[in-house]
Amino acid sequence: MQTDGHASGAGDGPLAAAARAGDKLRVKQILEERDGRPYEGSDDATAAFTAAVQALHTDIADTLLRRGAQPDEVDPDALPSLREAVDFGSPALVDVHTLTGLRDRYPTPELIGMRDLARAWHEAGTEAELRRRTGSSDAVTRTRVQDDEYYTVGELTLGGMTVRDGHGAILTRLEEVLGIRTSCEELIARALERDEDHTAWGQAAIELSHRREKEVWAAAESLRADTDPFRRLFGAELMRLFELFADSHDEEFCVLAVAALTDWSAEETNSAVLAQVLYGLFSYQGPRAEAALLAHLGHHEPGVRRAVAAGLGTPLDRKHLSDAAREGLLRLMNDPDTGVTIAACRSAADVANGDPELTDAMAALLDHPERQVRLEAVHGLALHGDERCVEAANRLGPPRPGFHEEEYYCLEAAWRYEWHREKKART
Repeated sequence: MQTDGHASGAGDGPLAAAARAGDKLRVKQILEERDGRPYEGSDDATAAFTAAVQALHTDIADTLLRRGAQPDEVDPDALPSLREAVDFGSPALVDVHTLTGLRDRYPTPELIGMRDLARAWHEAGTEAELRRRTGSSDAVTRTRVQDDEYYTVGELTLGGMTVRDGHGAILTRLEEVLGIRTSCEELIARALERDEDHTAWGQAAIELSHRREKEVWAAAESLRADTDPFRRLFGAELMRLFELFADSHDEEFCVLAVAALTDWSAEETNSAVLAQVLYGLFSYQGPRAEAALLAHLGHHEPGVRRAVAAGLGTPLDRKHLSDAAREGLLRLMNDPDTGVTIAACRSAADVANGDPELTDAMAALLDHPERQVRLEAVHGLALHGDERCVEAANRLGPPRPGFHEEEYYCLEAAWRYEWHREKKART
């Protein structure tokens, strides 16, 4: 895809200039600085969004969309058309046209045509279609790029033309927009053409799990029994989302998912699949799920231990951990893997009952070499009403530029605790 007709930076303000340059950290910093209101929309957020799209920094465009940019206020000629977006193969760029106020610009026949274009790319294969269009037999240059805030796609360059390999995800998206019901088998096939970090995987999994139907559940169970761990991984993702999107723990598919995932956790031998299975028990936290998590407390893979730590918190209607869960979290807060320590600290914070064993363990992390661990410890202590959070928060100082949202969440809990403490002292 070429951007020569859109890429002028003349007259860009600081936010638009950073967006056009692909400097995501600077974009976040500027958004944070505006009027002291981090991440709120500003007058030139839409101009910055336009600049990001023109420069094909679709992940930055996605960030700006979530921070107040208004695509429907952009001159249509300033953005790549829907056809250009589909040809380019960027699901995020297609979402600009189909998830915002721009969607009303496209009549159904045009959307059907774009669906057919996406299908043609998908069925031919990105590289094969790229070779057909360029007529080049040279080697293809391949990279992996962030397409939106959450997912990545492949980017291929050949003969001066660059495209992304998100046509399968685009096809799924346009079918959804048109109200076309794609078969369960087809959606699974599209997902399994890519890996778990690709938009095609995530889009198919979310679409299927929202159906809440026996056909999809049967497919997930079939994937669970597959000999290929990659296929089992997608099955575990489906079951995890069945549980996650349930309206209540009593919902039929939530009950089925918890039972299946609990049994599955005792059988799975692949570490990546096992971690996904255990993440599926994250929000349920019943006795069987807890026992399943604790069975893998000492697993050799940090990813599995992170899933265990994440799942050992408590639901909102319970203020105490079981003795086994408490001992598990105390152990995991001292794990050599930083990610495990952070997950365990967050679960300990969920209890929020002043448990002295947990608060002492969190206080011991206030001198940890990793700033994120110290932030999580401050947050946990504040939720437990432990005054040690105040001095520790002061030592950490304000949130770092570009990381305001993540760090403010932790520090604000300590500031709120200190405010309530001082207010109580004055009365």
